[in-house]
Amino acid sequence: MTTAIGQRELRNDNAEIMRRVEAGERFVVTRNGRPVADLVPHAAEPARPRRTLGELQAHFRTLPPVDVDRWDADRLADDVVFGADNPLEDAWRR
Repeated sequence: MTTAIGQRELRNDNAEIMRRVEAGERFVVTRNGRPVADLVPHAAEPARPRRTLGELQAHFRTLPPVDVDRWDADRLADDVVFGADNPLEDAWRR
């Protein structure tokens, strides 16, 4: 069940209200009778399972190969937009 409380009540009774929220109660905070916020218990995000190295390698094998010519063209186009005062050096092309 959700209980409506005014902003002033939240300010004046915040310790008690926070104890009630911690116990699972939910509140709608109002200002001049209009709802402005929900005060609800925190719900921790479920942990995502970590992938193994083998699973990651299998995933990367499904990705398309990198088109080097397109990569270079994109970098040159970015230099036109952002300026080429200090162009990036491609360490792999040495």
